[in-house]
Amino acid sequence: MKLNLREIIEVPGASLPFSCEPDTDRLDFPFIVRYLSTPRASGVVKNTAGLLTLKGELQADMVCVCDRCMGEYECSKVLPLDVTLAADMEDDENADVFPLDADELDLSDLLETCFILDMEAKHLCREDCKGLCERCGANLNLGPCGCGKETDPRLAVLEQLLDK
Repeated sequence: MKLNLREIIEVPGASLPFSCEPDTDRLDFPFIVRYLSTPRASGVVKNTAGLLTLKGELQADMVCVCDRCMGEYECSKVLPLDVTLAADMEDDENADVFPLDADELDLSDLLETCFILDMEAKHLCREDCKGLCERCGANLNLGPCGCGKETDPRLAVLEQLLDK
């Protein structure tokens, strides 16, 4: 979705509200099974003394896969947006500034970039997820498995002493 900013670029104090539903194909990640509803983004682009800023939020309700137990869980993500926009990018290495294409902002690119950068490194169904048993693959969140603990072969002789 392109957002035309021509009306506010040269007018300090002007603002332009936006509301959109980003394409879920652009927000597709291996840990996301499906979206429960279409993600929604809303906010305003404001010109403050010649500096364009986008403020708002992106909300997504989804079903994800836990990295530890491989179980599915529902997750709601509310991502606050606070992005500086620039028509002329003098320094391509400034990661805090999002470039404009002429007088237009590619809102889909901006939302996709912000969504990706806000992703956690690990996706867990809960903070204390116990994961899977490394021997039998049972989900340890549902209770202990029947495997028992595996003894280090170097300590097998000592274990025999404890059994007596």
